[in-house]
Amino acid sequence: MSNEMIFGIHAVKAVLASDPARFIEVFVLKGRQDERLLPILNELQQLGITIQQAGRKALDDKVKGASHQGIVARVRPGKQYNENDLEDVLAGKDNPLLLVLDGVTDPHNLGACLRNADAAGAVAVIVPKDRSAQLNATASKVACGAAEVVPLIRVTNLARTLRSLQEQGIWVVGTAGEATHDVYQSKLTGPLAIVMGAEGEGMRRLTRETCDDLIKIPMAGTVSSLNVSVATGICLFEAVRQRQSA
Repeated sequence: MSNEMIFGIHAVKAVLASDPARFIEVFVLKGRQDERLLPILNELQQLGITIQQAGRKALDDKVKGASHQGIVARVRPGKQYNENDLEDVLAGKDNPLLLVLDGVTDPHNLGACLRNADAAGAVAVIVPKDRSAQLNATASKVACGAAEVVPLIRVTNLARTLRSLQEQGIWVVGTAGEATHDVYQSKLTGPLAIVMGAEGEGMRRLTRETCDDLIKIPMAGTVSSLNVSVATGICLFEAVRQRQSA
């Protein structure tokens, strides 16, 4: 696999904490020496990682104009997870919480969902191989480091994976506008996978039919749906609330 670019203070810090051997070289904005960046640069230097000063235009070009906070790094690819890793990820977890994204193709949304999953204590995020955003530099930046700690598991057949989770005693709850009850009336305790569909289209038919239960977020205003990462946060943290008081 080819090398990757990551950018932003959180993304670089997360790789530094989880797997510093991935770094190949780091580019830092000329003259950028503030208290957020200095500890990172010191740690990189102690590890013997090459740090190059670069002008703003050079950094902007490397990340195609995205907000890089003055630091960009070329890194080796992180671990890639697939369905064969699910058993290890779930091993020893009595009450796992999983997030499943069916058709989330925007890297900003993928990154934000990973960040939500990390904050809610989810053990993994599961996506289909062929209908999902790539975990690229944009997704990693938006994830604020969560991309390095929450396994992103790409599976060949999502419905089959959900059935496999059900066989392991995991309750699969999908979100759908046509659901008869809302997220606050549902049971989200115990081993649980929450399935979020793509914005607009929602979950695919086979995914929906595989779910044990369907829930919706009550909407009082004139808009018909929420951004998928916002909806994900609502569902995950309602599960967190229920699990803490269970």
